[in-house]
Amino acid sequence: MKTSRIALALGLSAALVMGCENNGGSSFPSPTTTPTTFQEVGQITLGGGNEGAAEISTFDPDTERLFVVNNSASTAVDVVDLSDPASPSFITSLDMTTYGGGVNSVAVSNGMLAVANENDNKQAPGVIAFFNTSDYAEVATVTVGALPDMVTFTPDGAYAIVANEGEPDDDYLVDPEGSISIIDMNSFAATTLGFTSFNADEADLEEDGFRVFGPNATLAQDVEPEYVAVSDDSQTAYVTLQENNGVAIVNIATATITSIVPLGVKDWNTPDLPIDVSDEDNEINPAGSRPVVGMYQPDAIAFFRINGIPFVITANEGDARDYDGYSEEERVDDLTLDAGAYPAAATLQMEENLGRMKVTTANGDTDGDNDYDLIWTYGARSFSIWSGFDGSLVYDSGTDTEDQAIAAGVYPDSRSDDKGTEPEGVVVGVIANTTYAFIGLERADAVLVYDISNPTFPIFKQLLNTGDAPEGLLWVDGADSPNGEPMLIVSSEDDGSVQIFQLQ
Repeated sequence: MKTSRIALALGLSAALVMGCENNGGSSFPSPTTTPTTFQEVGQITLGGGNEGAAEISTFDPDTERLFVVNNSASTAVDVVDLSDPASPSFITSLDMTTYGGGVNSVAVSNGMLAVANENDNKQAPGVIAFFNTSDYAEVATVTVGALPDMVTFTPDGAYAIVANEGEPDDDYLVDPEGSISIIDMNSFAATTLGFTSFNADEADLEEDGFRVFGPNATLAQDVEPEYVAVSDDSQTAYVTLQENNGVAIVNIATATITSIVPLGVKDWNTPDLPIDVSDEDNEINPAGSRPVVGMYQPDAIAFFRINGIPFVITANEGDARDYDGYSEEERVDDLTLDAGAYPAAATLQMEENLGRMKVTTANGDTDGDNDYDLIWTYGARSFSIWSGFDGSLVYDSGTDTEDQAIAAGVYPDSRSDDKGTEPEGVVVGVIANTTYAFIGLERADAVLVYDISNPTFPIFKQLLNTGDAPEGLLWVDGADSPNGEPMLIVSSEDDGSVQIFQLQ
């Protein structure tokens, strides 16, 4: 796995990076070529359209209610009647202030609502609060790790899985360990898994592109679990470690973190991957052969299976640590570049070239002489498909998420210096025999629809315009939908809008 990832970073052909080497003779079904038309059928705006009013949502098929994180005023979960997807209506708001300092995630299974609450002191353990979806009565509260950022249920409903991010305080003096909690839904007993067993593997993991870089932090402290996907057989959890540029794989039955998969870097130094890297050139101007590598750093992750083969798909948003006590974030024009690696540094560091691009100071000084031999930046501006067996790369979308945003006139040029469209959310849904992936572009205010029935050769189908900063993507199968038709539900955190899309 080391060879494949580092080789990708150091310049294998774009065809390999794009997964196209598997197009011929594939055992996967051919992607659908007929037009796809998802249309918005309903919408509701929560929290008066204020920021933070619609972050993450979950749907209960028993009550036909949608539960939406709302941190626009204090901290709450809004309840929406979705019995008619064309006419969603607000029911009530569940006050969560007594459970901590903010709600980060919600999930539903078997008539049970799980709400992830961070502590008022974010470095202290948080709680998952469980409620009946029918009458909102509290069933249990379970203590988990610091900053529970995402909660989901296993498909069989037996467990709730929690990613506890464990962020440091702003002075970077208190840095709790990141962790993963497994809650038994029969007993509401939590098993919280840490990463101390991987401390001895830090050097090998870093060689493969994993990152451990917080001041004085062990690997266990530095790891920050972000998002969870669970296999359809409820046996395996895949947890993104965004800032660290990796994925943890968990055996749920044995409550064991079995491995950390470093994701390596994506080489932008090829003419086949043109991107715009300046917000000061007054135009959308993508160009290739940028002497930079991008860390994948996925946020959301989703599981799917094709012909019995497991895969996970990630939205490669990218993220930097930027605190008062420590910041890795800098711009290229502020770096001292190695003269041998970058002989044209003066030209390269002009604002209309790479100068404005946000990069990390934590990586790239490969020989320890206080200049940068390789420029590392945040995110891959793409979505990727990885093997569910070992995490090896199957497909990366290259620049297609940005190409589609440009073609639709929604590309955010003001973000060219900083992760572009920022693919953040991803969900997967199946209609008939077609498997679709939905990729949320936080900065482009859009969702891209792809047919991923052949995971080595996804086909773009459609761009959906959304509210401001789509944060939460939720897929509801037709069997669970109030009108029998599958639903894509998109919640946007900067304007409180919740949209319901269905295939027409």
